[in-house]
Amino acid sequence: MQATPLNTVPQATASCLVEIVEVKWLLRGYGIDVHVERLQSDAEYARRTLDHAAATPNAALRQAALRLRRCLQL
Repeated sequence: MQATPLNTVPQATASCLVEIVEVKWLLRGYGIDVHVERLQSDAEYARRTLDHAAATPNAALRQAALRLRRCLQL
């Protein structure tokens, strides 16, 4: 079994693309730009981004962030 570096996102990111794009565009409405490739490869960046999304008053964005967090296994 090969160890996974602590700061990487599991390889399930391709199957999460719809959720990633949804969160990206919903966060853009709050002035937050999401770097998709970094979101897929940097777990800490992904956590911070999803934390921002979870803190918004937008229920659709909070739900999308929750789905993406689950999909990315964060």
